[in-house]
Amino acid sequence: MRRHLLLPLAAALLSTGCLAAAAAGAAGGVYLTSRGAESVVEGSVDQIAGRAESVLGEMAIVKEGESTEDQGDKQVLRGKKGDLDITIEIERESENTAKVEVTARENLAEWDKDYAKEVLSRIVEKG
Repeated sequence: MRRHLLLPLAAALLSTGCLAAAAAGAAGGVYLTSRGAESVVEGSVDQIAGRAESVLGEMAIVKEGESTEDQGDKQVLRGKKGDLDITIEIERESENTAKVEVTARENLAEWDKDYAKEVLSRIVEKG
């Protein structure tokens, strides 16, 4: 009899977990790329760039430069933290969203994807 009670409970827990994962993905998850992390983030390019600058300061990443392209539809922030070269690229996707990619390069062939993910996660959280 216990087995019959556990089966529906397990099914309910699994379906709840799947729903939570689907909801998190729909909200804009952070994904690892070959060089770092990326996500589609709510907000204008300028708003997201402001959040990114705030995160740079919070994480003690020294800002080394920035550029704007395509009449403001793309912004790139560059910084340094120890041996890591941090790049944050923000490119408009729609009126209310932008694709954000963060890389943390250690040297010519190595990237710290976990650190890039941490930077991007903090930018997303500020939204």
